[in-house]
Amino acid sequence: MDRQGVMKQLRHSLERAGSVALGLGLAALKWGFVFAKFFSFFISVAAFSFWFHSWSFAFGFVLLIAIHELGHVFEARRQGLKVSLPTFIPFIGAYVTIERAGLTPWRNALISLAGPLFGGAAAAVVWGFGAERGSEMLQVLANMGFLLNAFNMLPIGFLDGGQTAHAAREAWRMPVIQFESGVPVAAFAPDRSRAVMIVSLYVTLASLLVIGMLATRVNGAL
Repeated sequence: MDRQGVMKQLRHSLERAGSVALGLGLAALKWGFVFAKFFSFFISVAAFSFWFHSWSFAFGFVLLIAIHELGHVFEARRQGLKVSLPTFIPFIGAYVTIERAGLTPWRNALISLAGPLFGGAAAAVVWGFGAERGSEMLQVLANMGFLLNAFNMLPIGFLDGGQTAHAAREAWRMPVIQFESGVPVAAFAPDRSRAVMIVSLYVTLASLLVIGMLATRVNGAL
């Protein structure tokens, strides 16, 4: 093979290698965040293991946190919104990012309440298994799950309860806008039935979480 042929073959080989490297780089960039979030779960488990002195309890606790966050993810995606996977922060909890711009108070409230709803349901399942097996550890874990979600229902700032309370206030005072071809043409009195529904859902869910927390309270420690 002459020199020109060798150079041509080498150029093609370099182009193929470059394409492969570019593809791997893009895949790493795309999936690297997923792996980082995946490993943040286990980092939190390791951190809480030192706190609770039990890796199995820590795993269950972080799993309850994950289910709470996945409740937000489920509802946001059901509404067709962009939402991230949960990111875990050792000794603090976890969070997801959701594009809420332009959402109605009702949709915002549903997203906020979905986390405590899923988390409370998961705690109830743990409670059921604990009662069936006579496991005090599972009962304490369920209690922690109910406590975690009841705390999130406090009507304060960035907590789920705070977001829900804000949505209820907006629904109470926000006028109903009539649109024609995407252009607002008239404003009517607020539909306060939505605010009443939001408050009703909030009170019902918060009450159930507190009842679950009190029912699973046990004496003694792990």
